[in-house]
Amino acid sequence: MAHIRFGRHKVGLPKRRLHRRIVGGALVAGGLVGFLPIVGFWMVPVGLIVLSHDSAPIRRFRRKSTVGVGSWLKRRYPGVASKFGFTVNGKPAGG
Repeated sequence: MAHIRFGRHKVGLPKRRLHRRIVGGALVAGGLVGFLPIVGFWMVPVGLIVLSHDSAPIRRFRRKSTVGVGSWLKRRYPGVASKFGFTVNGKPAGG
């Protein structure tokens, strides 16, 4: 089964590539009209994360962003970084 990992958490995705692309595209499209009630701008990054499972350029962007955010968290807030699963030399960042 396809899944995306957020730190220590795994979120399942549809098994078929077409379904993942439809879900990801719908989330991005819904996020573009985020000023409307119910939908929001949060849908754009979530849609890009779903699309990153099948798209190499989006996957590279997601990985670079994750590394950047992780290193910033480890420097500034090591306790929070360890809760999100970022480690320093194989050990949790906060302790």
